Amino acid sequence: MATTGSLKWFKMQPPRYKCARGLWVSLRGFALNNDKGWFKSLFVHKVDPRTDTHSNLLSKKETSSLYKIQFHNVKPECQEAYNSLSAEFQNQLHHDKDYPCEVVGSWNTWYGEQDQAVHLWRYRGGYPALTECLNKLKQNKEYLEFRKERSKMLISRRNQLLLEFSFWNEPAPRSGPNIYELRTYRLKPGTMIEWGNHWARAIKHRQENQEAVGGFFTQIGDLYVVHHLWVYKDLQSREETRNSAWQKPGWDTSVYYTVPLIRSMESRIMIPTKNSPLQ
Repeated sequence: MATTGSLKWFKMQPPRYKCARGLWVSLRGFALNNDKGWFKSLFVHKVDPRTDTHSNLLSKKETSSLYKIQFHNVKPECQEAYNSLSAEFQNQLHHDKDYPCEVVGSWNTWYGEQDQAVHLWRYRGGYPALTECLNKLKQNKEYLEFRKERSKMLISRRNQLLLEFSFWNEPAPRSGPNIYELRTYRLKPGTMIEWGNHWARAIKHRQENQEAVGGFFTQIGDLYVVHHLWVYKDLQSREETRNSAWQKPGWDTSVYYTVPLIRSMESRIMIPTKNSPLQ
């Protein structure tokens, strides 16, 4: 039984709320320590109701391009042979006008998952172009032989179909040497519109050094996944460019509102292959 004195002590304490993992948070303590931002970031902000799919609201209508990203985990001893074989096939397909597809970029992961190749393809014309390309490849004996030979070099592979955010640059060939960073965000279901709204404003803070290459979100494969592709001269340039963004008014607000939408995130630092249009 609590005494009158203990009840009096309890009433004098600042209001507290129980968060994840049984952590008791004192609101008054955070206010005094200027930690309101941290506390607010524990909660996802309300998402406005929508009357259309996020693919229609966020993607580019004028280009109608569909993208495919491939992740190939290569046997370590086969990396060089895999790169040569892939480059040969990609060059043929990229320059063959009968196939409505093109290689946007090809990389080997430097930091991140090791012995991994990443390929980004563009299908101008959307799903019909993808279907046309796949049907033609089924009849292509050289392609079937290529797949058979490639399978001997792989541990695993997976892919995703992507749409391009309307507010990002369309990836275009560029000269090097450069390194590329693929930042992958797995969002909480239902938050894609909110993510797009905030990044439509945030992207202006990351354009000074032309580091923004492309931004995509998944349509088939792992859902509610976002990929941001960035380019830098080297790791030091990456560090300086990212730090400079925090000096621009508005960048911190964008980060503040988007962090609560993320379930997990991943960063890959990648080196372009010799045949990649993005060098």
